[in-house]
Amino acid sequence: MASIKAPLIILIILGTCLMAPALAGTKYFDGNPNLTAYIAGTDQYTAGSDIQIPVVIENTGISTSYEIASNLVNIADAPTTAKFVTVAMEASDAPIVIKSDPQMVGDIGSQSQTTAMFSAKVNADAAGGTYQIPLNISYTQYSRIDQFGLDTLRYYYLPYNVTITVPLVIKSEVIPEVLSATSNQLVAGAEGYVNLTIKNVGSLDGSKATVQIIQDTGSPVSPVDTSVYVGDFPAGGTVSCQYKVAVASEAINKTYPVDVVVVYQNEEGDFINSTTQTVGINVGNKVDFAILSPPIQMSPGSRQTIQVEYQNTGDSTIKSAQARISVVTPFTSSSDIAYLGDLAPGQTSVATYQISVASDATIKEYGLDSEIRYNDAIDDTYVSDPMKVTIDVANLTGIQAIVSSPIDITVLIAVIIGIVYAVIHMRKKR
Repeated sequence: MASIKAPLIILIILGTCLMAPALAGTKYFDGNPNLTAYIAGTDQYTAGSDIQIPVVIENTGISTSYEIASNLVNIADAPTTAKFVTVAMEASDAPIVIKSDPQMVGDIGSQSQTTAMFSAKVNADAAGGTYQIPLNISYTQYSRIDQFGLDTLRYYYLPYNVTITVPLVIKSEVIPEVLSATSNQLVAGAEGYVNLTIKNVGSLDGSKATVQIIQDTGSPVSPVDTSVYVGDFPAGGTVSCQYKVAVASEAINKTYPVDVVVVYQNEEGDFINSTTQTVGINVGNKVDFAILSPPIQMSPGSRQTIQVEYQNTGDSTIKSAQARISVVTPFTSSSDIAYLGDLAPGQTSVATYQISVASDATIKEYGLDSEIRYNDAIDDTYVSDPMKVTIDVANLTGIQAIVSSPIDITVLIAVIIGIVYAVIHMRKKR
C-alpha cells in the first residue's frame, strides 16, 4: 500500500442531482489501486545504443466489499482508480542516461493498463547484466464522499507516491576501445602502416576474435590489410595490431578517421560484430620537392658543370634519393644522374651534372625536366613529379665568352705561355 505524502485533497462537485429511487448507487468499503509495471517487448539492450523503453503500468486493484442500494449516490470514482498518474524513470545504478521527462498518463482504472515511453542512452562501456530501474509513480485516490442535501456532493482525494522497479537487461558484449593509434610517417599518395592498441572494455570474453579496420565514409585512408586475427579477447584484455593502409594523393596534412570493429564468437557460438569505434589517423602532406637554384647561364657550343639544389618540401624523411635531369636537343649530357642521399623535411642537397649545348642552339630560355627517385619510410620506391631546371642560353661577351669557350680558353692559355716564355728568354740574354 502506498504511503500518504500530502494533506487531504478536497474536490467539491456542485450539481443539481435529482436522484430517482429507481437508480441504485454503490458504496465501497475497501479497495485501493495496486500498480505493477514491466517493459513491453524486448528488455535487452546493447551498449552505446539509443533506446526507447516502453513501460506498461497495470492496475490490478479490486474492491471486495461494497454495497449497492437505491438510496445511495452513485459516485464518479472508485477507490481502486489511480487518478492523474505521472510516471518518472530513474537510472539508479544502471549504466544508462534517461532523456525523457516524467510522463503524464492520465487515470488508470481497476483491471486496466497504460503505456509510458521513455528515451534513454546506454553508456558505450556498459557492462552486461540485469539492472533494476526505479519508476516513481504519483497519483491521487478517491477517499470518501459527503452529501449535503439533495444536490451537493463533496469528494475527498488523497495523494500517493509509490516506487516500483522493472528489470532492464544489457547484453554482455565485447566492446573495443582504441587506446592508441600511431602511423609511421604516413603521407598522402603513399602506403604505410597504422598501429592500433585495443582494449576489450566490455564484460564478455570473446573467442576467435578478428580486429578489422574499415574505411570511414569520405576518408582518403583505405586499408590494404583489413583484419588481424587475435584469437581469445577476454574482458579487460588488450591486443596490438598493425595494418597496411594506402592514402589518396589528394589528402592533406590532417587527421582522418578509420573505423574499427571486432568480429568474435559469443557464448552461444554465434559470430557477432561489435559496435564500431572510430579513431583518428595522422596523415602528412604528399612528398614533394622544389628547386632552389637560380636559372643557369650557358652559351651555344659551351660545356659546363652545373649544380642544382633540391629541397624536400614534404612532411616525411625520404631515403636513398637520386636526382635525374632529362636533356633534349640542343643539350647533351655525359652525367645526368646524381645521388642526394637521405633528406629530412626542409633539408636540401645539391646535384652536379655535366651539360653541353649545341653550337647552333637557339638563343632563349629552356626548361629541362628533372625528377627524384626515392624510398619512403617502409622502403617502397617512388618517383617525384617532374620539376623544371631553367637554363638560359645566350651569347656571352668579354671574358665570360672566352672562359665559356673551350677553344678560346686553349688559345688564351697558349698565348699566355708564349708571353711568359718570351719574357724569360729576354731576361736570360741580358
